Amino acid sequence: MTRIITALSEISASYDALFVDLWGCLHNGITAFPSAVQAMQDYRASGGLVVLVTNSPKPRAGVEAQLSQFGVPREAYDTIATSGDSARAAMFRGMVGEKVWFMGEWARDAGFFEPLEIIDNPAAIERVELKDAEGIVCCGPFDPQADPEVNRPEFLFAKQKGMKLLCANPDIVVDRGETREWCAGALARLYTEMGGESLYFGKPHPPIYDLAYRRLAALGRDIDRSRILAIGDGILTDIAGAQGEDIDSLFISGGLAAAETKTADHPDPQALETYLATQEAHPTFTIGRLR
Repeated sequence: MTRIITALSEISASYDALFVDLWGCLHNGITAFPSAVQAMQDYRASGGLVVLVTNSPKPRAGVEAQLSQFGVPREAYDTIATSGDSARAAMFRGMVGEKVWFMGEWARDAGFFEPLEIIDNPAAIERVELKDAEGIVCCGPFDPQADPEVNRPEFLFAKQKGMKLLCANPDIVVDRGETREWCAGALARLYTEMGGESLYFGKPHPPIYDLAYRRLAALGRDIDRSRILAIGDGILTDIAGAQGEDIDSLFISGGLAAAETKTADHPDPQALETYLATQEAHPTFTIGRLR
């Protein structure tokens, strides 16, 4: 059974590094959560390392710039691993072909197509219309408020052509302030349900954790997995991913599952137990809000 805590400091001495989700944990897509930022700064001051592990389709530099806009200071973390970086590497290795149909908001996601110097002989990626594409690169829906079903006709065509869909963000939904939005994961899920092949690189899938371990190692400390704590509000991403990696986890119940866990400041124990049972999830710890 998960242990409910009221502050990260209750357990932080048992861990040398944190893998921390962003949306719903450090910010709400609009502004930072001051108590969460302070918790990260306090943890780092005690000697711990903070790796932000996010399903954002943005490259690391783009996420860092966004965090600054939201009010998350650079002093709150050590490094960043993004689903976008992991997926970009796959794209430039040609995993969905060279001619790709792009799904997302170009003004927001253009950085996904910036060249990656770490890839030898990268594929010459070209954005084309669906009818001319070899594969799909999905950073998100064209309209985050629209039901993913609106893409069924295009997906039917793509499936019949045998196209693979590269999903840059496995999240199904996210809360931007008080508004819930669809993410790329919802589109990839639909494509898979229709019989298409979707490729995932963010949480809970291994590629982003491989990247996170490399980013952690680059900080110059050899840390055993038993001393890493994953923190996040996504049962199907953050917590499932931690379980798959066999690392401890701290579930933020006041994020995506606030209603189900009856979390205002702290979760209702019975509601939390019921929710975790239905999700077949086993976080090591649970807290209402990261603090």
